Amino acid sequence: MKGRVAALGEIDGRRAAGLLVDGVLQDFLIEPVEDMPTPGAIYRAICDRPLKGQGGMMLRLPEGTAFLRQGKGLRPGQSMLVQVTGYADEGKATPVTHKPLFKSRFAIVTPDAPGLNISRSIKDEEERARLMGVAHEIMAGEEFGLIVRSSAMGADPDEVAEDIDEMFQLALQVMGDAEGSEPELILEGPDPHHMAWREWDKPDLVASDEDAFENHGILDALEDFRSTYVRLSGGASMYVEPTRALIAVDVNTGGDTSPAAGLKANLAVVKELPKQLRIRGLGGQITIDFAPMAKKDRRQLESAMRTAFRADSIDTAMVDWTPLGHYELQRKRERMPLGVSF
Repeated sequence: MKGRVAALGEIDGRRAAGLLVDGVLQDFLIEPVEDMPTPGAIYRAICDRPLKGQGGMMLRLPEGTAFLRQGKGLRPGQSMLVQVTGYADEGKATPVTHKPLFKSRFAIVTPDAPGLNISRSIKDEEERARLMGVAHEIMAGEEFGLIVRSSAMGADPDEVAEDIDEMFQLALQVMGDAEGSEPELILEGPDPHHMAWREWDKPDLVASDEDAFENHGILDALEDFRSTYVRLSGGASMYVEPTRALIAVDVNTGGDTSPAAGLKANLAVVKELPKQLRIRGLGGQITIDFAPMAKKDRRQLESAMRTAFRADSIDTAMVDWTPLGHYELQRKRERMPLGVSF
């Protein structure tokens, strides 16, 4: 089917969602296998012990432990609100931040960052002024900050205002619940169906019938993403292989023996890689072994890589080239790896 299709359903009793664009799977979300802290969830945590030399603090959650990087000024036994920022590696503490965000379809309320802001993706000055007027009606004079998201562009002002007010009231309620002697879950993280509503803007079709995944070919598409091998245009390919320490990406030119074969294969990889990492649920340290190419072509490749990851929904930092000629990325662990999801 042409257009954008958001398919909602369940796999093995867990909620899941898939986004197809012109029949090609572009994103996939699924609840974790086990009951564990979900990114976006907000907890009242209890400070446990500082990590000397790292400046961090270990915290107690109802489900286990969490790690907060900014531990300065905190003392053991102190309660505080934290938000889960990603999934923890096996045997490690859950990563959290002490600056919760309240994110919805049109708005993000920022209790620790005052001020009203409009997404920089909205360039039209009249539209920016319109949305700022809507934001002022709800948030003028309030201590909490607000970011109006790009999805609000062209949206009905009443819907935007309702969304902002709902997030603001939720933030007021949650931020007032920091005190307590025991760790407690204050706000659950969004499930895949909520994430699909929040992040996949304006689908042409929302399929939520029992056979939605099968009817739209999502289950078959997922099998391809469970393989380490990825075929690319022009005969090139790459292998995406998770290890305990990092994600290794190996690029091959295939049968192309022309002088430009390496650059062509590498450009095809950086265009495809954000989607491959997103659907596979891979994050952390990523090392790419690009196909051989002239050093003068590195700037062109880096530019293409910045463009590709800028359009991705998950924060990815471009690090640098290594002495061996590999390229390193650091990607936020917002999702469970597909290989352990089902």
